[in-house]
Amino acid sequence: MHVSRTERRLLTVDIDRRGYGRRYTSLPVDELRQDGFSINFEGAYIRPEHIDVRVGDVVRWRKEERWIQGRVVEVRREALALHVTLADVAPLPPDAFFP
Repeated sequence: MHVSRTERRLLTVDIDRRGYGRRYTSLPVDELRQDGFSINFEGAYIRPEHIDVRVGDVVRWRKEERWIQGRVVEVRREALALHVTLADVAPLPPDAFFP
């Protein structure tokens, strides 16, 4: 069965930077894995270099009812794609709060 991009659930991540705060809230991603995420820019106005993700940034996302958090260890940009690799990925406590 083929599922179109509009029919599948929207995947998003939040990105925080130490000393700066929240960089992105609900940044849409095309692929979200335990070890990272990717964004495909084919047909989009913006390009990978427009997304400010750096090594050391903290990435959070919801998986079912839990928040998951990881630290950016690699950012790779291609002509039409952004690939981010994460480390130290772990679920956060149920009572975790983010201002």
